[in-house]
Amino acid sequence: MKTLFQIYESFRFAWKALRANVLRTILSLLGVTIGIFAIISVLTLVDSLEKNIKDSLNFLGTGVIYVDKWPFTADNTGEYRWWDFWQRPNPSYNEFKFLQTNLNQENGMAIFANKGNVTVKYESNSIDQIRLTGGSQGYDNVYEVKIEKGRFFNNEEIEAGRNIVVIGYEVANALFSNGADPIGKTIRIKNLKYVVAGVIQKEGQSFLGTPSNDYAALIPYQSFRRLYQTGTGHPFEITSRIGVKGHETDVGLVELENELKGMLRARRGLRPTEKDNFALNRPEAIANVISGVFDVVGTAGWIIGGFSILVGGFGIANIMFVSVKERTSIIGLQKSLGAKNYFILFQFLFEAIFLSLIGGMAGLFLVYLITYIPIGTLVVVLTVKNIVLGLGVSSVIGLVSGIVPAAMAARLDPVNAIRA
Repeated sequence: MKTLFQIYESFRFAWKALRANVLRTILSLLGVTIGIFAIISVLTLVDSLEKNIKDSLNFLGTGVIYVDKWPFTADNTGEYRWWDFWQRPNPSYNEFKFLQTNLNQENGMAIFANKGNVTVKYESNSIDQIRLTGGSQGYDNVYEVKIEKGRFFNNEEIEAGRNIVVIGYEVANALFSNGADPIGKTIRIKNLKYVVAGVIQKEGQSFLGTPSNDYAALIPYQSFRRLYQTGTGHPFEITSRIGVKGHETDVGLVELENELKGMLRARRGLRPTEKDNFALNRPEAIANVISGVFDVVGTAGWIIGGFSILVGGFGIANIMFVSVKERTSIIGLQKSLGAKNYFILFQFLFEAIFLSLIGGMAGLFLVYLITYIPIGTLVVVLTVKNIVLGLGVSSVIGLVSGIVPAAMAARLDPVNAIRA
């Protein structure tokens, strides 16, 4: 109860000081406001950028390892040795069947290939620059293809390489602009007839403009191989990739990666002294590179905002010194009536923290306003974590700035204080 009374008294004194010297207080708290705004705005933008970029990479799947010809990122030395990779064989369909038969640690796998700038036609309507993807059995498990209308391919259609297609949302709108149901209709891809089995849910534009299924057409892998040369392992054909999904219990997919590496080396007949002629890529490798860049930006934000907060701390300390001097006689009266030193100390400490929190909340409010400014496809969100961080930093600044004036007030002699 005593603590609540002290907090109430501190708030009351702080509010009276704020109302009595509005301009002085605002100018003194401006440093904290600018500092919190600088730090939290940078962290908010960094977090939002990182989240938007990682969301843009969702098309690569989660918990997936890719068997590929080219690595996604450079090696540990920071060098991308492309001259060592370009003559590597592409993953082949036979390797996919071998892994499908022998892998134990997988939770789904598929081989697929893409071809860009494909034209799709239906009667007099057509749409250009479509990404055509050929996917094998298990493709919908690795990538979680969400069907809005119709269905995905069944295993029989995939193995037989039937001329059947699942189209993206925007492809369906362009070809069937009159509102007709696309399911069961026949469209043309490279002058071959394909029956529409399903339409994928609308995904919208991603922040990085990464591939979206809205402008895609998906056909069985064997049907894709009849249109384009792929899946033979030849280094100069359209690249096929094998995506292997791991179990949730395999932390870091370590077991899956080790099993994949051993089987591929054995399949390709590599000696123990020979280097791998394949890459095992992870989407999180790209995310880790992005996080490293943003960590540097976040550190720069802390440094820039730290100077403003330092100035704000001096401003709050100045307010508290003035408050102690203005209320010296009141402190003397409180002590003469039995107030303990810790009561006076906590009274001024709470006041300093309260004043600092006012500046911090003003900075957070300015950051909140930023979230309403349209920045293209970037969605800026002020998270609870950053709000708590801003309030925490403000509290610490108030505590550090107010400790010396509060200690001075607590040590005042009551007789001398009353005379003052």
